This record gives sequence, structure tokens and C-alpha cells, in this order.
Amino acid sequence: MKSSETKKKCPYVERDISWMYFNQRILLEAARPEVPLLERLTFLGIYSNNLDEFFRVRVATLNRIIEYADKNIQKEQETATRTLKQISKLHNRFYEQFEETFASIMEELKKENICVIKDTEMTDDQKTFITSFYRNKLNGSTTPLFLNGARPLDDQTDEDIYLAIRLLRKDETGKIKEKDYAVIELPTEEYGRFIQLPDSEGKTYLMFLDDVIRYCLPLIFVGMKYTDYEAYTFKFTKDAEMEIDSDLRTGVLQKISKGVKSRKRGEPIRFVYDEQIPKDLLKRLVDRLNVDKNDTRVAGGRYHNFKDLMKFPKVRPDLLYAPQRPIQHPSISLFSSILEVIARRDIFLNYPYHTFQHFIDFLREAAIDPRVESIYITLYRTAEHSKVINALVNAVKNGKKVYAMLELKARFDEEQNMENTDLLQREGVKILHTMEDLKVHSKVVLVERRERRGMKRYAYIGTGNFNENTALIYSDFGLFTSHDEITEDVLNVFLFLSNNHKQFTFKHLMVSPYYMRMQFVDMIDREISHAKKGKKAYIYAKCNSLTDVGIIEKLYEAGRAGVEVRLIVRGACCLLPQVEAMSENIRAISIVDKYLEHARLYIFCNGGDERIYTGSADWMARNLDRRVEVCVPLYDEGIRKKARDVFEIQWHDTVKARLLDEDRQNTYVKPAPGAAPLRSQTALYDYYGRLSNYKK
Repeated sequence: MKSSETKKKCPYVERDISWMYFNQRILLEAARPEVPLLERLTFLGIYSNNLDEFFRVRVATLNRIIEYADKNIQKEQETATRTLKQISKLHNRFYEQFEETFASIMEELKKENICVIKDTEMTDDQKTFITSFYRNKLNGSTTPLFLNGARPLDDQTDEDIYLAIRLLRKDETGKIKEKDYAVIELPTEEYGRFIQLPDSEGKTYLMFLDDVIRYCLPLIFVGMKYTDYEAYTFKFTKDAEMEIDSDLRTGVLQKISKGVKSRKRGEPIRFVYDEQIPKDLLKRLVDRLNVDKNDTRVAGGRYHNFKDLMKFPKVRPDLLYAPQRPIQHPSISLFSSILEVIARRDIFLNYPYHTFQHFIDFLREAAIDPRVESIYITLYRTAEHSKVINALVNAVKNGKKVYAMLELKARFDEEQNMENTDLLQREGVKILHTMEDLKVHSKVVLVERRERRGMKRYAYIGTGNFNENTALIYSDFGLFTSHDEITEDVLNVFLFLSNNHKQFTFKHLMVSPYYMRMQFVDMIDREISHAKKGKKAYIYAKCNSLTDVGIIEKLYEAGRAGVEVRLIVRGACCLLPQVEAMSENIRAISIVDKYLEHARLYIFCNGGDERIYTGSADWMARNLDRRVEVCVPLYDEGIRKKARDVFEIQWHDTVKARLLDEDRQNTYVKPAPGAAPLRSQTALYDYYGRLSNYKK
């Protein structure tokens, strides 16, 4: 059945619209007064960063579809046009919420004696400090680019923030005799977005780098005899790429990508500017940036590029969430062999509650163990100074055969993955080349060790990237196992990556793009069959996004058959729960809190013999059809209980959980009368602490 036909049969929220409401949940978290003040700034930064990426990819895709001249895609163009209008309305609405929230936080910071001042609010001592700061540090890092002639600004990066400058020469009467226009890229990479001034009278003072440079404009243009200087912040978001997904027929997408990609790539598709900017300067910018009528324009406040708020100076630790030290897994003692532990039992980890150091130690031990002969690993995103990469290099130096698949198409990490590929190749790592039509998004490792009884394999299958930095802030699962048949399946995954023209069979793992969709559908069908026979039937799922129309249709069918469906979906959810005669048995929530909920968990009743899976795949078409993903069954009963406990704890969150329903109001889940509020991330930390006899 075609996707378009499926949509007619069931209520379905457009993916991009659902995503906008997800990002609003982050914005709403920034507005909550009970959230520590500096954490609220971080949420504003996350909201802004998410929005930038959304415009670079998703909105850019919609614009491409609309502009492509092909009468055969009229329906898709109509849908894209309608969606883009909805996005624009929501964007403007949420932008107002953002501005109000930001202003409110700035006022709250003042009450805490943290003052973010403008260039017009400085004392004489502060002016002296800023002047000295410019001469000793900034000087030479603020080179203006004059907007003379018709030269486009097509080589400027959208990662940064800019000042549009209007320079005036006036005569004695104040009449403007000459105008010049220029652009300055703020050197945030070197100096950050916020400059801390000396404390005074018990108060902490900071300035946006924007305002520092505004004040220093006479020094930047020294000798050019301008009388007046005006500066207005602006930013733009560029078209990043054409995202190939199931929103269109594959053949059409290929045509669009081939015919339009080279023309549109890198052009701005969103332009955000200070509403106070003079019309003549605005026109000059629009012309130079090639902003057209289909691009989103937002007239905003004095400051933009609020993703920098994620790096706001942590001047008051008491205005942050209290740090939580990662917990040692009770089965892994200090200075013990992790391989020997895994040989005896499966190990289930839940970051950041458990320490990611266990995974690093696993690789390090494999790198130096003389009996280890080979290591296989998939890498999607790594830390900048990666301990994982270091361990792989060390393994080669110790005579191990190391095979690594680095996904060169990992969006916005392409450059780093190319650098890591070059590094590993030079050190002797065998690189498994990226696939042309498939992204390798799986998180798997295989270690082969020569033991007395022959070759023994150890595997790790997870939901998150092998990145020690994000492991501190992303909630993810990971399973260590030496189960013979599972590890044989993992070996076949790597054989497939090496020989992707062949198809391999898997006894235990679910592997996309060939088998996973069918297996999920089969398990849902089994629940439907049991429900129709009057047997207990349920489906509990936790994932990042639920957008695949085929899966959604099956879940609707399950709900109508009487299957209890519980969904915890962090991001976009195109399914509408609690719709009469369609999804009354389906409930869904979303949790936004300190840690980013990134783990996936799928639980099926299966007639009382539960089937429980975790892995890298969401219920999205791209994960099921166009990526190599791996999900692993949980067999150890102790681990299965932990997985159930995790789901139940999160399902009963009444502090950070929001209802996903037909109205899309993002309302909070309320505790039952008389019940104490439950914040699941705090409860999970306490849960694992009790299991480990951990004392805070």
C-alpha cells in the first residue's frame, strides 16, 4: 500500500509539524521557574540549535520540492507548501515565546546579581576594560567585509553570527554626506559569545560579544573618519542537503536531488535580523545573501544565534542542576577484567546513570589482551578527542586486526569522520567503506579472543554513539554479551558491511534494512491476534521518533483490536493517540529533562512470554528502510526486569512528562490524587544507585 493511501485511512500528523511541537517542549522547559536558572538558558540554546538544523535540512527539502518544475509531483508540492505555511506560523508563534522567555531569564539573572549589560550601560572602568580587551586580544580578529558592488556573501558560514554595520560621515549640521556598509563575523570560536567583565560590588557582569564589538567599532575603523557607527546582529541558515526519505517517491527524489542540489546548496533559507535595522542596510544584506520570497524572514530582537546560550559561562554552580557522579555497575569491579565478567553474564548499562568508562575499559582491555585477535566497530559520531579512536589505534599497535566502519554521511559530522578515517587508515586500521545508498547508524562492537576452547566472541550492542562526551548528557542503553549465537549474528553484521551485495540471515538480531520492518510488523500482528482471542496483549515502546506510516497504521490496528499500546516518544510523533474509534487504547507521552532521552526499548507481551528489544532504530522509514540498524533481544531475566522497570518508571513520570494527544498542547502529565510527584530521571539514578549500593 502506498504511503499516500495509508494516510487517508488514519489520522496522521505531518512529521515536520510534529517536530515543531517537540522543539516547543524544549522551549517550555526553559520557561519553567523550578528549573535552575542557568539550565533554562541551556534549554533556550538547545531549542535554537535544533531549529537551525531543522531549517538547514527539513525546510530546505520542502523549498526544493516547491521550486522543482515537474508536474508529476503536484500533490507532493501542495503538501510541501501547506506544511511550510504551518511551519512559518508555528515558528513565529514560538519565536515570541522564545523572546519572552529570554527576557524573563535576563531579569531573573539580575536578581541573582548576574548582569548581562549592553555597550551603552558600561561604567568608565568597564569601558577601560573592554578597550584593553580589544587592543590585547580582539584586535585583528574582527576584519570587516565591505558590501560594495554586487559581490554575494555566498562563502560565509551559517555556524556563526554577524554584525551588519552602517557607517556614516556627517557634516557639521548633522547631514549625512556618505554611507558605507560592512559585515563583521563575530570571532566566537576564539573568544566565546559572552565576555566576562571584572566583578563589582558583589555583582557578576557579562556582555555579549556583539556589544563588545559595537563599542569597539571606532577602533576597528580607525583612521576612516566616520562620524557615526551602527551595528545590527543578523544570522542566516543555509540549505544543508537534500534529505532522502519516504515523503516522496524515490525516483522523483533522485531527479530533484540531481537537478536542483547543485543550484540550491549553500543558499540561505532562513534570515533572522534585528528589527531595528535601517531599510537601506536590510536591502543591501538581502541582495548579497540571495534571500528570496520563499525563504523565511524573521524580524527579531537585538541578539540572535542563541545556540551559544548552551555555552553561557557557569558563573554560579548553585544555579545549575547538582552534578550526579556516574555509577559503577555492580558486576564490574575496579581493576577487574571486563571480558571475564561478560564471559559469565550479560551486562546492561544505562548512561549517564552508569559510567561510560566501562565501555572505554572494554576497548582498552581488548586492545592490550594478548589473546584478542580482532576488533570490529561501527562509528557514527565520536568525541573530538576520542578515547575510542585512541583505543583502536593502540589495538593496531599491539598487533590486533581492527575493522572500523565510519559513516561519512553522518550529518554535520562528515568532516570529523573523514579526519578519523584518515588517521585510522594511517595507523593500519582496515576501513569498511561507507555505503552509497545506506547510512550505517548501528552501534555495535565485536571482539574476537582466542581461548582454550577456541575462538570466543564478545559483543556490545547499544542505542547511543561511542562518544564519551554525549554519554554524559544522553540517556542510552548498552548490552555486553558473549552469547554465542548473538555474537555470531554480530559477526554477520560486519560481514554484510564488508560484502553488502550479499544478504545474510540473523537468528536473534533484528537488522535493517532487510528484516527489521517485517519482524516488528510480525510482532505487532501477534499482539493483534492475541487480543482478538481475548488474551492479554500489549506493546510498550520507547523511541526518539515515531513517523513511519506503515508502523503507525499497524499500531492503530492494534489499538482497535484491544491491544494496550504505551508510547514514550521524545521527538516527532505522527501518531495521534486517544482518538475515538481509532486509537482509544493508545497513550503517548514525551519526556524532556536534564538528560536527552535517546534510548530505544520495545516490549511485546507475546502471550506472556515477553519479547524485549533494544537498539539503534527508531520507528522511522529511514531507520527501517535506508539505514543499517541493529536491535538485540534481552534474554537475561535480571536484565529484562531492569528494562521493564525503566519503562515503568518513565511511564509514571509526573514532573517532566507531557501528554502527546490530538490537541498538541504539550500539557504535563499530572500525578494521581494523593500521589507524590515522580521525576523519572531522578528516580532512575536512585534505582541504579540502590542496585549498586551506591552512596551519594
